[in-house]
Amino acid sequence: TYIWTFEGFVYLTSVMDLYSRKIISWVLSETLEASHVVECVEKAKRVRNVEKPLIFHCDRGCQYVSEAFQKATKGMIHSYSKKAYPWDNACIESFHALLKREWINRFKIFNYAHAHKLIFEYIETFYNTVRIHSHCGYLSPNEYEEQYLENIEENAIKIAS
Repeated sequence: TYIWTFEGFVYLTSVMDLYSRKIISWVLSETLEASHVVECVEKAKRVRNVEKPLIFHCDRGCQYVSEAFQKATKGMIHSYSKKAYPWDNACIESFHALLKREWINRFKIFNYAHAHKLIFEYIETFYNTVRIHSHCGYLSPNEYEEQYLENIEENAIKIAS
């Protein structure tokens, strides 16, 4: 998504886990180059199990059809939105709208560093940790994931007994 600053636009690339709605990776950049999307994908791969089949859904921007992106997401199932149809990617589009409506639009953003600080604050100290989601049973993404892991452990103990 695009974010306006007094020095020009900056661009946020984010990867969301659709199960928990957690933003597992994000990169803010001053250009729309594919290298920034690849950086975001690589960060996401470091924090999630990528051995299982994954679906990577995105729009048809040039960075998402680039050779570098194809290489970074090799082995993943690619799912692309229809042209000019953001509803295919509603969850991440909704997140970007929330970020702007609940946080970014409150500020006059001076530059890249200021935007980065604000986005970090929103994602890492509010959205993933505090903000509740109806999809997650009115828990935050982090709480929802913790509950999921606790349920797995409890079920494993029951099976082992």
